[in-house]
Amino acid sequence: MDKLRIKSKVEIEKMKRSGKAAATVLKRIGEAIAPGVSTADLERISRETIAEVNATSSFLGYQLPDHDPYPATICTSINDVVIHGIPNKRDVLRDGDIIGIDSAVSIDGYHGDNAYTFPVGDISPSAERLLKVTRDSLYDAIAEAKPRNRIGDISSKLQDGAESQGFSVLQSFAGHGIGRSLHEAPEIPCLGVAGRGLRLRPGMVLAIETMVNIGLSDVEMAADGWTITTLDGSLSALFEHTVAVLSDGPEILTGSSLWEV
Repeated sequence: MDKLRIKSKVEIEKMKRSGKAAATVLKRIGEAIAPGVSTADLERISRETIAEVNATSSFLGYQLPDHDPYPATICTSINDVVIHGIPNKRDVLRDGDIIGIDSAVSIDGYHGDNAYTFPVGDISPSAERLLKVTRDSLYDAIAEAKPRNRIGDISSKLQDGAESQGFSVLQSFAGHGIGRSLHEAPEIPCLGVAGRGLRLRPGMVLAIETMVNIGLSDVEMAADGWTITTLDGSLSALFEHTVAVLSDGPEILTGSSLWEV
């Protein structure tokens, strides 16, 4: 993970462009989600939209140690897939599924990153509740992204929002700072203690994400080296926004209005 970088007002304005573009990609994909659609179809829409908004994928070719480069522009995580599912022709959406889409792009060297978990057709009441709880906990956490607060104030909201409803949060993956690098310091876990951790400063930009499982928090990695699934096969949801810490409080750079599909 790259070091912590404080952004200027000019840089944050540039990041609004990449944030809006990432949200546009997510919105277009959400409009296409329906039974019978494959995740390869969603990848095609992502690539077309990224080209349309004159952006570059942050994910395609992304390299981690001991991993093959990531082969797609989005992550498509169905049902018990928590994060990093790879789009393919075999994964065809069915009525009652839920699918998490993670989209990140860069414009002029600055990244924007967001994710949303969509229902496919009619979903079960338990799946609906999972999506609502996960999404609500993200917005509660974003409200804590203000100067003088600490990372633990954000993380504790993510944890408490899920665990108070009987769900669990992912412990081995986290949100992150973002800017010229997709992953910068600080790390923003889904669990933490209020009042603990790095103090927030104006100019920090954070990709705050929450990963919530209906069942246990334990996960495993698939043979592809990327896909993370729940160990007990339970449903999982993912929501994420890119957020700037400003002197008067948080500003969502991946505009929330674009999430309404």
